[in-house]
Amino acid sequence: MDDLLVERTETGVAILTLNRPDALNSLTDSLKVALRDALKDIADDASVRAVVLTGAGRAFCGGQDLREHASSLEAGTGASLSTVTEHYNPIATLLAGLPKPVVAAVNGMAAGAGASLALLADFRVGGPKTAFLMAFANVGLAGDTGVSWSLPRIVGHAKATELLLLAEPVKAEAAFALGMLTRLAESDEDVLPAALELAGRLAAGPTIAYAQIKRELAAGGSGSLADALAVEAEAQALCGHSADHRNATAAFVAKQKPVYEGR
Repeated sequence: MDDLLVERTETGVAILTLNRPDALNSLTDSLKVALRDALKDIADDASVRAVVLTGAGRAFCGGQDLREHASSLEAGTGASLSTVTEHYNPIATLLAGLPKPVVAAVNGMAAGAGASLALLADFRVGGPKTAFLMAFANVGLAGDTGVSWSLPRIVGHAKATELLLLAEPVKAEAAFALGMLTRLAESDEDVLPAALELAGRLAAGPTIAYAQIKRELAAGGSGSLADALAVEAEAQALCGHSADHRNATAAFVAKQKPVYEGR
């Protein structure tokens, strides 16, 4: 059984499913490699215009597989900590920088690095049983997979400090109020369909513009006004030369609905 399922739909959506349901989709080295490599492929695949990341079974992702981690610590090989630079950092960089929208269908618990993955998505859809747990401190570790970057941007510095130091679960309603979830479905069965519907809408949109908006937000959230203006100028130039912009402008003048082709 593959640890990661990759499906490409006819509507331009790639569905990545963490597929270790009996272990709450906890992250082994093999799963991390598969996810890293899949994100690389998707980043370069022009036919993919939106991504859904989800987990099989009753959890989104339980974070690092601690059984594998404990075995590595006992062996004293150093591999248990090198996974941050070899796997988690590249995954976070790819996921946050993907030049197309990412929707996380957060079914059930997202803990540790699993929560970090969800927080790097552009949209997070959850249900009544969704919960987040910044579990790192519970096993004597600091955060990883970009959580020190993503979490304060979403909930603010003070709340991020609380969630990371106290390592207490955040249930669905509270997560929605904090912005950790961007949409809250009425039932857990509705989480994936709602995420797929949103991803389908995004896949039909102006892909180049979406990529540049993501780039602008990344720069604007941490740099100076001058930095943000420089990125905006570059981004707008790229979008302005796109076929999608020209076609959408012509459609607007003709009072027609634009059709975006992602180019």
